[in-house]
Amino acid sequence: MAEAHPVGFQWVMEAKRRGAKVFHVDPRFTRTSAVADTYLPIRAGTDIALLGGVVRYILDNELDFREYVLAYTNAATIVSERFEDTEDGDGFFSGFDPETGSYVQDSWQYEGHESDSGSGHTAKERDSAAGLRHESHGAQVSGKTQRDETLQHPRCVYQILKRHFARYTPEMVERVCGIPREKFLELAQAWTENSGRERTGCLIYSVGWTQHSVGVQYIRTGAIIQLLLGNMGRPGGGVLALRGHASIQGSTDIPTLFNLLPGYLPMPHHADHRTFDEWVDSIRHPGQKGFWGNSRAYAASLLKAYWGEKATPENDFCYGYMPRMTGDHGTYQQVLNMIDGKIKGYFLLGQNPAVGSAHGRAQRLGMANLDWLVVRDLFMIESATFWKNGPEVATGEIVPEQCRTEVFFLPAASHVEKEGTFTQTQRLLQWREKALDPPNDARSELWFFYHLGLRLREKLADSDHPRDRALLDLAWDYPTHGQHAEPSAEAVLREINGYDVTTGRPLASFAEAKDDGSTAVGCWIYTGVYADGVNQAARRKSRHEQDWVAAEWGWAWPANRRTLYNRASADPQGRPWSERKRYVWWDSEAGEWTGHDVPDFEKTKPPSYRPPQGASGPEALAGDDAFVMQGDGKGWLYAPSGVLDGPLPTHYEPAESPMRNPLYGQQSNPMRKVYDHPVNSVNPSPPQEHSQVFPYVFTVSRLTEHHTAGGMSRMVRPLAELQPEMFVEVSPELAAEAGVAHLGWAHLISGRAVIEAKVLVTDRLTPLRVDGRVIHQLWLPYHFGFEGMVTGDSANDLFGITLDPNVLIQESKIGTCDVRPGRRPTGPALLDLVEEYRRRAGIVPGRRPPMVTTEVRHPAGPSDDGPRENPE
Repeated sequence: MAEAHPVGFQWVMEAKRRGAKVFHVDPRFTRTSAVADTYLPIRAGTDIALLGGVVRYILDNELDFREYVLAYTNAATIVSERFEDTEDGDGFFSGFDPETGSYVQDSWQYEGHESDSGSGHTAKERDSAAGLRHESHGAQVSGKTQRDETLQHPRCVYQILKRHFARYTPEMVERVCGIPREKFLELAQAWTENSGRERTGCLIYSVGWTQHSVGVQYIRTGAIIQLLLGNMGRPGGGVLALRGHASIQGSTDIPTLFNLLPGYLPMPHHADHRTFDEWVDSIRHPGQKGFWGNSRAYAASLLKAYWGEKATPENDFCYGYMPRMTGDHGTYQQVLNMIDGKIKGYFLLGQNPAVGSAHGRAQRLGMANLDWLVVRDLFMIESATFWKNGPEVATGEIVPEQCRTEVFFLPAASHVEKEGTFTQTQRLLQWREKALDPPNDARSELWFFYHLGLRLREKLADSDHPRDRALLDLAWDYPTHGQHAEPSAEAVLREINGYDVTTGRPLASFAEAKDDGSTAVGCWIYTGVYADGVNQAARRKSRHEQDWVAAEWGWAWPANRRTLYNRASADPQGRPWSERKRYVWWDSEAGEWTGHDVPDFEKTKPPSYRPPQGASGPEALAGDDAFVMQGDGKGWLYAPSGVLDGPLPTHYEPAESPMRNPLYGQQSNPMRKVYDHPVNSVNPSPPQEHSQVFPYVFTVSRLTEHHTAGGMSRMVRPLAELQPEMFVEVSPELAAEAGVAHLGWAHLISGRAVIEAKVLVTDRLTPLRVDGRVIHQLWLPYHFGFEGMVTGDSANDLFGITLDPNVLIQESKIGTCDVRPGRRPTGPALLDLVEEYRRRAGIVPGRRPPMVTTEVRHPAGPSDDGPRENPE
């Protein structure tokens, strides 16, 4: 955090000054490690083993915050008798289908809900990253659940949790992660001490935690710990995700993702959601608890914002105009489709895949096979010049004179040259004013898309094709200003907020959204940011003029609530857990919830409220159901659905690993997404043969002085001077073993590419003794490319394409490689070196690595219900 998020890290240092203890877990000793109380070096890709050890420590010593756990989690809920754990299946849960490499989740469900709560066969869900649509809410759970408040029932979640994590002992943590037993116990003791009525503890992770083939399960394990310790929904607690840059949160709220619509409404699927009602019911799940029960209002209001007066109840609010998913439309499937000639044109904004995405060679070859490519950026980045300056030009794979792609470079305005909002990592919207006009032809994204839309509509104005009505009927009427007719960003924010279509009054709360066409809302979770016609995101009241929650600094979604699920900051009776941690509580005299923050609960619903028989949606939430977006109102220690690769986190080795999984016969996540394509490959790992061809582990992260793929920072002279060239950090022991010298050159080889870097021999990387052998790890920054004031090979070229099955994020924090002294070869000799390694490693183009590495026993699997159609 100090290295990559130094502005935010000042508050960690302030907490430390006040007595907080800071632990840092990382494969590399960084600026954060230097100021932490305790640094724990870890083998990359083994975080679930470490966190699982903490879960076991909590449960074995009964250190959970029991009153919180009973009231606010599903610890007491009873799971189907058909469920079998990885402990019985040697790394597999019940329901695994080897033919599709996916799970049937029926046996994972709560008792009595096997047939009405699961998501069924998950192969299709993996292709559409369906797990991502549960990012802000729970999957379907209908009706009441059976519970054992004593936590003694062998199939209650609490007991299942104990059995599942029983093997994650301190000794196993040391064996898997390389973390000494005493260091682990120091961490576990300190973390568990920050629990109970008087104390809370915070877990902070970076984007890199998601970039693993089990990344979602990393975060699930952290959430399990925080729920057991009562650290969710309470001040000083929580799980904080550090985003890659300022508005990554905003880019998921109002998404740049193929499978989500604004406010985490899922994109319709062509086969599953043929009608508006089918789509809405798949979101709200009739019969379950929580505020997703109002999804019809959110969905109708969104379509009303899109198509205005054309969207009516009679035509299902123009639902027929909505795009539909047909499968995997993610960025990695797209680039492989480009290589195969299935995509003709591409708009590229806000990213630089030529050097910033995994498998850089595939990215560049894909873009070289388009009819046209539009690049909007501040500088002439690598994704605009790959056709003439990329590494494939030297190898002869791209011939500039013959490259078929016509590239259009359109200069973009920077963040100081346009107005609008950022949505920061803590869900906080902050308005920025424009400081100066963009130079020459540079334009904002708002200008570009608004005027592109006008031109397309003008060209199609006389069209009578039904296919063109979706574009022609759009409500595309934003006010503009200035000589270039810049659309008003504040008008867009007003539409995002939502308004009454009859009066034009901006809505004050998402509770005002209606399903009858009387409201238009661009993103329901943002409703209130323009309440009373005032830009609430532009508020900048000093912290010295308000209380510590600082509710008048910017605006946080939803409802300007600064801590989600803060009903859990009070006990089941609505009283603060302690006066010191007083945050939100029930005022019995006033008959409402009150406190320092906006209560994340119905304001007048008392703690004693119990729902009537047959209730659903918000009405079904009891007065102590603190997790108001979950289908059962509880925080999920165990996920019966919504997570495609298991209801509980399980340690699997990364897709590329030098060692066998010490915990289970199953080596890697059996549900990981692997693309069978000649350009893509995976280095062998045990139990495959030839894994020793790539003996070293490499990991990547960022430098303080550079930003993402370097498209901005490598163009800035002072930053370029501070970090002037690509380098690799290695331990003295690895340097001696590989024969590389400090400040000399080395080249790194994977099954996809060879890159070179200057060598930095340093103690910041510790050789780890793991399962009786020494594992060497090396570290690379990912900021370099072939354009800019300073250049270098891209670390991302070394990675292949293997994805987490829930969200289709690439495993780009760990891979295996070999290291050789000296500079890499150039031209065709570089391809020859890669091919030599591929032959030695037995890599065959397009061959999928073995997904199943142990005998699969699935007594509660697909065969229980008779034959199933293969959804693939």
